[in-house]
Amino acid sequence: MDRLGEVKTNKYGSKMKIIEYIDANNITVEFEDGYKKKGRYDRFKAGDIAHYNDKTILGIGYYGKGDFDIKDDSGKYSFLYDEWHSMLARCYNLNAQKSTKNKSYVGCTVCEEWHNFQNFAKWYTDNFYQVRNERMRLDKDILVKGNKIYSPENCVIVPEAINVAFTYKKDNSTLPPGVSIRKESGKFRARCNIIDENGKSKTVSLGSYFTIEEAFSVYKKFKEDYFKTLAERYKEYIPSKLYKALYNYKIEIDD
Repeated sequence: MDRLGEVKTNKYGSKMKIIEYIDANNITVEFEDGYKKKGRYDRFKAGDIAHYNDKTILGIGYYGKGDFDIKDDSGKYSFLYDEWHSMLARCYNLNAQKSTKNKSYVGCTVCEEWHNFQNFAKWYTDNFYQVRNERMRLDKDILVKGNKIYSPENCVIVPEAINVAFTYKKDNSTLPPGVSIRKESGKFRARCNIIDENGKSKTVSLGSYFTIEEAFSVYKKFKEDYFKTLAERYKEYIPSKLYKALYNYKIEIDD
């Protein structure tokens, strides 16, 4: 009981005090704003008991106080939490960005409003829709090409087939998207990956050409027409702003 009233600053800089001590596995601490939280004494001593406004996720994100729990009834992290955490990790986990898969996220940030899990979870819930049995994805740069900021204004939830369509895999970093070189002939080949109406992924060959510009021009037209095809395929499901973005999206040689 001599531990009652003990004060500690946690590892995030928040001051807390023990206001109830039953035993080492059952204590209650109070933060300076009056917020109370139960925990263990060893975690208190280690500074691991956190306030809901402490930036515990990558030094950026915090849980906030509101209607959305980070865990579901089974004790597992919720889908909303996973989406939020993944978004933060893409922007602020520097080790993940070093991998080839995540280099496109270098320089990306999350708006301050979405540092708070509660704000992100509400936006996601309000804007979520389901298309058949497809996986739905959070996208930041279809509505605003080249956008690097995750925010309510720039983001939209999209079916995976649409999300994948905006993933450019280059065969050669010096060549534009959709263009590769045939070593045997020296010609430039144009190809485009698509997902058909049955959800099957396939590569469409668009021919071989003498110049990079010719090959890219063919790819550009095919890809932009494919975006329009996707817009029509999903028209009855997707938000009108996404439909318009698909119809108006332009591919450039330096993308």
